[in-house]
Amino acid sequence: MSSQDIPEENLPAEQDHAHGAVGIADEENPFADPGLPPHEHRIQDVDERAARRSERMVALLFTVSMLATIAFIVSYLVIPNDKSIFVFPIGHLSAMNFALGLTLGVALFCIGAGAVHWARTLMSDVEVADDRHPIEASPEVRAKVHADFREGAKESALGRRKLIRNTMFGALALVPLSGVMLLGGLGPAPGSKLRHTMWTKGKRLVNMNTNEPLRPEDVAVGSLTFAMPDGLEEHDEDFQTEIAKAALMIVRLQPDNIKDKRELDWSHQGIVAFSKICTHVGCPISLYEQQTHHVLCPCHQSTFDLSDGARVIFGPAGHALPQLRIGVDSEGYLQALGDFEEPVGPAFWERG
Repeated sequence: MSSQDIPEENLPAEQDHAHGAVGIADEENPFADPGLPPHEHRIQDVDERAARRSERMVALLFTVSMLATIAFIVSYLVIPNDKSIFVFPIGHLSAMNFALGLTLGVALFCIGAGAVHWARTLMSDVEVADDRHPIEASPEVRAKVHADFREGAKESALGRRKLIRNTMFGALALVPLSGVMLLGGLGPAPGSKLRHTMWTKGKRLVNMNTNEPLRPEDVAVGSLTFAMPDGLEEHDEDFQTEIAKAALMIVRLQPDNIKDKRELDWSHQGIVAFSKICTHVGCPISLYEQQTHHVLCPCHQSTFDLSDGARVIFGPAGHALPQLRIGVDSEGYLQALGDFEEPVGPAFWERG
């Protein structure tokens, strides 16, 4: 139904808004202002039943948004992280990611669609022409803005149409909970996990290349060997997490070349074991200079002196590499005599 089909007596009175001065084109003014076309009333302007239908539609969209937000929260709490589903034609997806994206998308879309439908069908759509004015706001302009705001608030019927108001407030109040729930995805606080590794007293040192336990005679003077704790296998689920803390560099020095007393006490026949993880940003150290006993991190060139407690002699690293105290067991294999005394890798907020 259009406004032309409605009896004239049912049409609302025209509001006194200027539609712009209509001009006539001539030689001096070839681009005259044609003015605005006559305003056409919407069905909701003249039929309260149609306005009620639009009101219910807007309320339905806001309600669906609330339900989608609740579904988002439930999906986050209930769906396992490792569950996957097949979605044609995309393929296999994480069930949680798919559910979170779908529900959050529906929640946000329904709020936007509800607001647009509200504006297009229930709020005033009378065309208003206004003259340009200077950027600075004069008292008259500020008064006009306030008056327009009050008029807009009145025309929105927010106070009269309580169903739309209440459902809109509910949708807007629930949507931020989606962001709050996502904070849980940051994971639990590390606690003391960064302070401990798999190294314990009696744990053998295993060559990472041969996967065999190391004996003192396996480590030649001037050589660099990488080791990991006995019992850690590459196919283990937590292998990457554990090796990132427990990886070792094994170097054999002449005991007379070791300058740091604690380093000498914690070594075995000149064999020293230091963390392989750089104390700058956690890169694995792999470059060794035999003559100077320096090791170099390939990421940012932090350099450590393995003959002097692995102290930093160059680069951005903030502290020395942690040393692991080692010895030999009854069968002659190299073993740890405890864990590192400080966290390995970069400094972190709980370090101390």
